[in-house]
Amino acid sequence: MGLTNTTFSELIQIDCNYLSRLSLRKQIIRDHQEIAIQAHPSITPAVNELYTWLVGTYLPTRFPTLFTLFPASLYNTATSLSLALAPPSDPVKTLEILGENLDEDFLLLLPSEDGDGYKLRGYVTCFPAGFNTLEKFGKKLRDIHAPVPGYKTKLEKSMDRFFDRLEVGKVVLRSNWSITTHERLYAVGGGNHLYEGEVPEDEVVDINNTFLRCERQTLHRLPESRALVFAFKTYMYPIREIKKEGMGKELAMAIDGLKEGSVPEMMFYKRGVVWGEAVKEFLRN
Repeated sequence: MGLTNTTFSELIQIDCNYLSRLSLRKQIIRDHQEIAIQAHPSITPAVNELYTWLVGTYLPTRFPTLFTLFPASLYNTATSLSLALAPPSDPVKTLEILGENLDEDFLLLLPSEDGDGYKLRGYVTCFPAGFNTLEKFGKKLRDIHAPVPGYKTKLEKSMDRFFDRLEVGKVVLRSNWSITTHERLYAVGGGNHLYEGEVPEDEVVDINNTFLRCERQTLHRLPESRALVFAFKTYMYPIREIKKEGMGKELAMAIDGLKEGSVPEMMFYKRGVVWGEAVKEFLRN
């Protein structure tokens, strides 16, 4: 879960699930647009800057066999659709286009008006992992992460400093993982986390419907607007495949590590008290 510097070439990943994921993302945006997309007027320059760079420079350079650049548009050979090089006037529509054509979720942050931290000012998130992004909209980074065990005591001040120091041209890569006992990519609400004061419900864990959910997260700063762009791509791996590939014991050790690390409460937060023993028994058997 550490942070590493990477290059812009690694910012977005496209794989064999690209077309099926785009279909799902379009459905989610259609059915849950208010939750999936929001934009404060102050983030419009940053949204336009991100769109213009992705469509006009990054995608045709990084994936030249998939995207073909024309004078006024970008042609996607996989979807047979063309994207205008100039963004729409409405930042919500701009984020919708990105959300429907890339299998990445984007959150854009600007410095808070009081100069103390960063606020979430725009986003397109089709695959939230157990939270409602609309409820995070307009909040400071520290308030967004308030439910995360250990964030306030161990990470809050260092993360604020880290965000302030992040330079243009650097991309930071981070990985996050959890176990889910469902296959929903759009996971708004319960099922992924437990919060302080909640009582875990009894659940019979169905290994056939249990997944290792991973997020490949990147963070970089836009050069003109100076906004921070947090992007993440979500992967779902069936637990049975993890074991079949010979990684069962390693994952079981990682699960134990949730309660043996510097923040033991993470085991409860990630619902390990519900699925932990059943998953570890399967992986080690």
